Amino acid sequence: MFSPTALRSYLHLHFLVLIWGFTAIVGLMVTISPVSLVFYRTLFAAVGLGVIIFFKQKQFKADSRDMIRMLLVGFILSAHWMLFFASARVSTASVCLAGMATTSLWTSLIEPLVNKRSVRPLEVGLGILAFAGLYVVFKFEFDHALGLALALASALLAAMFTVANSRLVQRIDAYIITFYEMIGATVFSLFFVMIFEWQGWSNGEPYIPVAKDWIWILFLAFICTVYASTMATQLMKQFSAYLINLTINLEPVYGIALAFFFFGEKERMTSEFYMGTLLILLAVLLYPMLINTVLGKKGGEVRK
Repeated sequence: MFSPTALRSYLHLHFLVLIWGFTAIVGLMVTISPVSLVFYRTLFAAVGLGVIIFFKQKQFKADSRDMIRMLLVGFILSAHWMLFFASARVSTASVCLAGMATTSLWTSLIEPLVNKRSVRPLEVGLGILAFAGLYVVFKFEFDHALGLALALASALLAAMFTVANSRLVQRIDAYIITFYEMIGATVFSLFFVMIFEWQGWSNGEPYIPVAKDWIWILFLAFICTVYASTMATQLMKQFSAYLINLTINLEPVYGIALAFFFFGEKERMTSEFYMGTLLILLAVLLYPMLINTVLGKKGGEVRK
């Protein structure tokens, strides 16, 4: 049982996941292109993190090799967000979040390659279950195939980002990692803004935000990125990584529910879509439970 303090923290964690589930909806609220949205988001997030680091009196210095790694991971993060927002834009927020639900399963395939360990049969089995869900979604929602494909690519990049960060955080402060990654993401997205402008790929979407766009841009930068990420890091001191990750897996559930609340019939999909999404989420939620049992480790407990 949770103590009252731990219960408040646990509810706070769900609130953070709810915020992250709102990001696809924000991508549909703004008028600017996805690449421009990522540029402004990462720029303001970098500034916000810089202010936090300054007032916390942390050192901005980092080893030159690590700095290059963090900037490159920022490039990956930027591409992930651009594909994420583009997916929601060309299809729906629900389709985008259904594809993003595969992130942890992509991670289960990439992590063994990076850490040079064997792939676990359980991970392969759950991966097959998840892709069976994707097949169901593709089969009955083919009109949204491009959006789902973009979401899958975004999920793959998110998995690469997670694996890279799991290695960096072992020796570098999380604030410093995120700060330099935001700088890398800003540079990378600015490069794409210029490319899109030069090639005329914007499809009529403006690059300069209108007044209402700034509200959502600042929400993404300071609430979804600076606040939510910082608070999640703090909660890692109280809860196990297992419980944190299990809760974060609920992001697509919250996001799809919010999308239907905000956009109504536009987000209503076929029953087969929800069946396929349920299969994906089932695989995602079963993974930490079963792998925890197979490996004989205790997880999900509150740290004392």
